[in-house]
Amino acid sequence: MSRRVHAFCDDALGDDDAVSLAARLRRREVSAAQLRAAVAGRAARVDPQLRGRALDRTGSPVTGDPDGPFAGVPTLAKDNVEVAGWPAGHGTRAFTPSPSRAHAEVTRQLLATGLDLVGTTRMPEYGLNASTEFAEDEPARNPWDPRYSCGASSGGAAALVAAGVVPLAHANDGGGSIRIPAAACGLVGLKPSRGRLAPNAAGARMPIDLVADGVVSRSVRDTAVFLAGADRARRNPALPPLGVVEGPARRRLRVGVVLESPTGAAVDGDTREAVTAVAELLAGQGHEVSEAVTGVGTRFVEDFLDYWGLLAFSVVTGGRLLHGRTFDPRRLDALTHGLADHYRRALARTPVFLHRLRRVAATHAELFTRHDVLLSPVLAHTPPEIGWLAPTVPFGQLAARLLDYVAFTPLANVAGAPAIALPAGATAGGLPVGVHLEGTVGDERTLLELA
Repeated sequence: MSRRVHAFCDDALGDDDAVSLAARLRRREVSAAQLRAAVAGRAARVDPQLRGRALDRTGSPVTGDPDGPFAGVPTLAKDNVEVAGWPAGHGTRAFTPSPSRAHAEVTRQLLATGLDLVGTTRMPEYGLNASTEFAEDEPARNPWDPRYSCGASSGGAAALVAAGVVPLAHANDGGGSIRIPAAACGLVGLKPSRGRLAPNAAGARMPIDLVADGVVSRSVRDTAVFLAGADRARRNPALPPLGVVEGPARRRLRVGVVLESPTGAAVDGDTREAVTAVAELLAGQGHEVSEAVTGVGTRFVEDFLDYWGLLAFSVVTGGRLLHGRTFDPRRLDALTHGLADHYRRALARTPVFLHRLRRVAATHAELFTRHDVLLSPVLAHTPPEIGWLAPTVPFGQLAARLLDYVAFTPLANVAGAPAIALPAGATAGGLPVGVHLEGTVGDERTLLELA
């Protein structure tokens, strides 16, 4: 029996994606107020079970540019981006959030595409986990089967988009946090190149900026139109202009298939089958498909874990500077403390692992002298049950599980390269299976055309 939780119905939202809703708004077949009312009704039906929403502002939205491509289309921001007048809680109980004084630069870029912000979505503490679970609160759940994880860190966003509450939602990605929940929930999730969108404040403060903002969506064209609109609103002259991708290109590509993870984690049968099927599909379309090896090895995994620990250590030691006197590090969860403790032990290695991570961009670029695109799993296995990645699991065990699960996604973050998660089938139990396309820096266009 299906356990799926969804809100799709015959209301103003229907089953349209954002491109269709924007067209209906322009034709005045529906109003922005009607769409917001539909979001409120849908969230009321499914969010008590899915727990994806952090803040409800359907009654007092922040409206976007009326000339943007998505003018009047409702969406949700992740709980770690500043929206003027709204609190940003970062998924933690360690401080009491105050209303933000101004929009973050990336918030302004979202609004420039015309999107109306009607609330925020839940995330795990500071985005450090790959499942939207908490030590003391209810988890966010997968709408395909609420017994399972919806991924993270943009897990609340993915759960609500997949369930039909909004057509797309803001997300950001520092190690897979757009692509992981997109794969877990059967969505499209593109992590742009470093610098394609406005700098994320948290990422920009760190020695290597891993964080890129974007959206999770139910259609490739929504992601393409969003990215083109955001790029047009804030052009980065260091990257090629993007334009709107409206369909596949005719050119044939060199596709490198990666099935062996840097961690050595076994790829499960459903995931391997999905990647193989996509490789065969691409070969049948005339693309040159061959095996590929990333070349980073297990040393990269160790270095990334050290850097992950550095991020948590920065939270533990610098939280009061960021959030004020209400910040209490004792209220941080065990995963944050475990990662911070890991970094304390790795402290002397900092110059070495940072040097090696900075060299990854050159290794990655060299791969793309032989391949135009890399095809791989997003995750080494399909979504785990709630509890498998909970922050209450002992740190050593949880860290090992996380590294195995997210083995394929962090490389693009360190290299600053674009990568997209795409739905590619389902397990016998109905859980989504995703595949991953990765490109060279600045080449989102090729990924979108192939997607």
